[in-house]
Amino acid sequence: MSTAAQRLSGQPMFQLLARVQDMQREGRDIVRFEIGDTSFPVDQKIVEATQQALSDGHVKYVNSQGMPELREEICQHIRKTHGFLPDPQQVLVMPANGVIDVLMNCIVNPGESVLIPDPGFPTYRAAANHLGVEVQTYRQLEGEDRFYVDPEEVMVRILSQTRLLIVNSPNNPTGMTVTENEAQSLYQVAHERDVYVLSDEVYSRLIYDGEAFSVSQYDHCRERTILLNSFSKGYGMSGWRLGYAVGPVDVIEKMTLLFETVSSCFPPFIQQAGVVALQNDNDGGMVYRQILQESRDLMVGLLNEIPGVSCFVPPGAMYVFADIAGIGMSSQEFSDIALDRAGVSLLPGTNFGQEGEGYVRLCFARDLETIKEGCERLKACFSSNFKKNETIRLHRTVSR
Repeated sequence: MSTAAQRLSGQPMFQLLARVQDMQREGRDIVRFEIGDTSFPVDQKIVEATQQALSDGHVKYVNSQGMPELREEICQHIRKTHGFLPDPQQVLVMPANGVIDVLMNCIVNPGESVLIPDPGFPTYRAAANHLGVEVQTYRQLEGEDRFYVDPEEVMVRILSQTRLLIVNSPNNPTGMTVTENEAQSLYQVAHERDVYVLSDEVYSRLIYDGEAFSVSQYDHCRERTILLNSFSKGYGMSGWRLGYAVGPVDVIEKMTLLFETVSSCFPPFIQQAGVVALQNDNDGGMVYRQILQESRDLMVGLLNEIPGVSCFVPPGAMYVFADIAGIGMSSQEFSDIALDRAGVSLLPGTNFGQEGEGYVRLCFARDLETIKEGCERLKACFSSNFKKNETIRLHRTVSR
């Protein structure tokens, strides 16, 4: 195997997903909070658009950068959401996860470094490691009622060999959103230290409290900011694998050539679905957020009833990042016991970096009964009279 292959680590959530699915095939009843996906159906207009595109023969090669009609819709969407209008030549259509790898390939040399949040999305580190790129981290700090980023710490952590700063708001796994002052300060840091910024905004449609601000607002993605977004989370289209990047034309040109080299182009029938999703952006967005907000509030309330567990109300994304230090277990031990004894799958905070120790991540994009069932299991499992040598047998109180 190549040296690069030996550095591959993948995504821990999908590795747990495989284990959970094996357990389910064996007949185990698992309440699943591990994967960042929604249990709610996709808007029927999007499904019908995909079917219609297939029927109309949109199954041939198209522009590697993305179909012009979708890139134009993306530009108009950015104008509405961010207040500036990119040029279609600034847009590349491809899977959002792939943007991370392709961008690093195009702007960071082996031995140079990227600066990522900790805790943060595991793909940042995995992609960097695979490419032989050094990884530096800055912390998400726990305040009185929210997680936050300190731009002064980010400034200190940028080294002479740093080429890329990654900002993720709303954040996976904490749900944090950056304030206007934080966004402006982070961009100013990037400008002063002359580094690129990847603004990962795949959860930007899922903001429940306040407003999220983007570092892309300060250079309109023309100088150093690359905006990353996806249809997977905000539209529930995870299986479509549709995402996009908006950035400086010279960076997007090189990213397009690399994507063209490895994938030729993105499936046109899925791109047609993306056009319809953006054209109907306001139809179901508010209802979708209201459903998720109710799920969020229920999960936070129930988790805070468990002795030794506490968590903030996340203003964005679809995750609760719960502090379990009071239980007296490591994040991995808590997660293993939750799965093996309570039948609840969730992710240890250490999947997201060493600063995640003492936390676990749960996805709340589930129906209310599933959330109640899972949290009841956790409460029973980790109550004060819990003994590790006893297997907890819990029965569903609701039918599926």
